[in-house]
Amino acid sequence: MMHYGDAFMWGGGGWLMFLVFAVLVIVPFWRLLPRFGIPAWVAIFAIFPLVALILLWIMAFRDEAGPRGN
Repeated sequence: MMHYGDAFMWGGGGWLMFLVFAVLVIVPFWRLLPRFGIPAWVAIFAIFPLVALILLWIMAFRDEAGPRGN
């Protein structure tokens, strides 16, 4: 049985919200990752929270590059 919340989540509104979330997460990673020596295409995987957290840890503890190094 389908509830109102299920219809919103998998209807047009749910996919639209997912795309907005994906863009809001991917674009900053896409711009930052090359500064830390990581290919920009890896940002696509940042939509998964665990991958985003791992990427943030890598960027935080990377010594050879960073915003101050440019």
